[in-house]
Amino acid sequence: MLEVTKLAVENVKDYMRQEKIDSAIRVTLMSGGYAGPSLGLGVDEARDNDHSFDHDGVSFVVDKGLAKTCGSIKVDFIDKQDDGCCNGGFAVTSEKPLSGEGCGCSCTSGSCS
Repeated sequence: MLEVTKLAVENVKDYMRQEKIDSAIRVTLMSGGYAGPSLGLGVDEARDNDHSFDHDGVSFVVDKGLAKTCGSIKVDFIDKQDDGCCNGGFAVTSEKPLSGEGCGCSCTSGSCS
């Protein structure tokens, strides 16, 4: 249901260590502009209506309703591209389209902006 790549976990851990954060990382629905809604990450506490996942000591939470809507979710980290096209960052994708737009597998957040 939630796959987090090794590179993503390493970068989340680095961020949490630098910012002195000791909370869960939430996969959340972000309102989008012209492209519609997308998935993103945020720092948050677990709630009663969440699925919780542990990946190498990092707690990730996903609202059960969002998980049902999205199906399988993948969190990855994209390195900065040498050609200057992408600054790098986290990419969060879902197997099912998000409501309101026709995106699915290609929905990403924070990668190539």
